[in-house]
Formats: sequence, C-alpha cells, structure tokens
Amino acid sequence: MDDDSRSNVTVLMKVAVAFDHRGVKLRDRVLSELAALGHEALDLGTDSPEPRIDYPDKAREVGEAIQGGEAERAVLVCGSGVGASVAANKLAGIRAAVCHDTYSAHQGVEHDDMNVLCLGSEVVGAELVAELLRAFLNARFDGGERYVRRLEKIEEMEREKTYG
Repeated sequence: MDDDSRSNVTVLMKVAVAFDHRGVKLRDRVLSELAALGHEALDLGTDSPEPRIDYPDKAREVGEAIQGGEAERAVLVCGSGVGASVAANKLAGIRAAVCHDTYSAHQGVEHDDMNVLCLGSEVVGAELVAELLRAFLNARFDGGERYVRRLEKIEEMEREKTYG
C-alpha cells in the first residue's frame, strides 16, 4: 500500500510550521504543500535567512502551539532536523522525530503518536518534503493496546523528569 492510500478520509488540521535560518529554504514548499492538501498553517516564521534564528526557540513555539491547542501537529525545519527534534522533545506531550523517509513519517504517527515532523533543509529536497508531509498528515494513531501502553510509559518518564 502506498503512503497516499493509507487513509480514505482526509482529516484537515491546523498545522504549526516553523523554520530556523537554515530551514527557511524549505519554507515555500512546506507552506504550498499544506495549502494544496487543504490544511491550515499556523506560520511561526521565520521567512528570511537573516538574522539567524535558533532552532530551540522555534521548537518551543511549535510545542507550545500544540500544548495550547492552537495546532494539532507541527512541522519544524532546521539544517539537519536533529537539533529541532532534540529541542522539541524537551516539552511535555511533544513527540518529535526527524523523518527523511515516508515510512518513518507515517509509522511515527501510527505507532508513536508523533505530533511534530522535523526536517533537515540540508538533507531533503522540495519534492521529498511534499511526500513526507503527505505521509505524516494522512497518518492516524493506531490506538492499539501496545501503542497506548508505550505512550503511557513515555508520559510517566516525562512526569519523573527532574533537573538539577
């Protein structure tokens, strides 16, 4: 089954999008693909490579948009996707992953209830970005007992997290 046929019903969502100064090179493609798919973008910027924007700031913005109910999912783009993913995962309830292949982009939602897709502008091109967005946004959490059990363990880890 190809990624576009995974769901017979498209559920339109509000999707927060954010880019650091390196990620901005994929901005137009991300926004145009979201519009083509009928999703509403909550655009958190940036729209220029200057001044430099730190990816942790953008990770916080998309995470808080999801936590606050302003968006159901998010797309976060930096140079590699790695830093954005690391930063976003520091926020409670955020499940972010770098996905540069369509299998991971849909499977991360289906099995892990991933809500933030992180991309690397230095790693993927515009056409692959479109495929990744379709896979991510068309996927639905499976809700099976084993997946819910695993998410509950992750939530317990978040509650136990201590700093100091």
